[in-house]
Amino acid sequence: MTTPLRQKLIEDLQLHGLSNRTQEIYVSVVRHLAEYYGKSPDQISEAELRAYFLFLKNTKKVSPSTLTVALSGIKFFYEFTLHRPWATLELVRPAHEKKLPVVLSIDEVRSILSRVRLARYQVCLSTIYACGLRIQEGVTLQVGDIDSQRMVVHVHRGKGNKDRCIPLPENLLSLLRSHWRTHRNPVWLFPSSRLAAIVSPEAMGHISGDSVALAFGCAIRESGIQKPATVHTLRHSWATHMLEAGINLRVIQGYLGHASPTTTAIYTHLTPQAQGPAVRAINDVVNSLWP
Repeated sequence: MTTPLRQKLIEDLQLHGLSNRTQEIYVSVVRHLAEYYGKSPDQISEAELRAYFLFLKNTKKVSPSTLTVALSGIKFFYEFTLHRPWATLELVRPAHEKKLPVVLSIDEVRSILSRVRLARYQVCLSTIYACGLRIQEGVTLQVGDIDSQRMVVHVHRGKGNKDRCIPLPENLLSLLRSHWRTHRNPVWLFPSSRLAAIVSPEAMGHISGDSVALAFGCAIRESGIQKPATVHTLRHSWATHMLEAGINLRVIQGYLGHASPTTTAIYTHLTPQAQGPAVRAINDVVNSLWP
């Protein structure tokens, strides 16, 4: 049941122009805050809010990225929905992470995908890798997003509500066509398997990101690969493999939908080609110690 306060938050998020996914996340973090104290979030004091963030940092020990999401959602709620610009919300600062992303080799990607048992998950994960998509972009792809004339995939309302086009590999097009013929849904490339869809295919939604993530987790465990990979690792791996193949970094930036080239530049730290000259120079210097 949606309370008037939650509805106001949702409307504020919509007016602010945030994506549907961001809206869901912000509503979720405010709900978790309310559940922690067992009362409506508008009844929580600033002292309690301060204690909650200390709990997240010191007791629950959430990652900096998780804390950032919690802070962003809660701050939006108190500042825009309740008009309470509390000092605590300016005080909380997650630690800055500078971790390199996990990257799978092409052989590892192939090994994982081959172990995904259900076709709808295997094709969805294959598409996510082949186009460097975020998981939500992959599960919400529609039939009309595939342009076989121009051989591109249209990603609508990606992160930051930005649209972009990504090259459509020929083999992926064949795979998508074969998969579509198994369900013939008029809207979704990867429809839900709910029984209600038998009665009304048009009313069927798309598969959930959680179910795709679960299928990926099962496949990576069966593969025996020990890297802490997630579905998002497929996107990191695609970007790294494209850079290794010689594609210009700025081109990759556009395909990924990154606003800043700095974000994309992290992949130069992961490719042997980019590191090659430095590695050779280091070997020359160090090897000279032991002629």
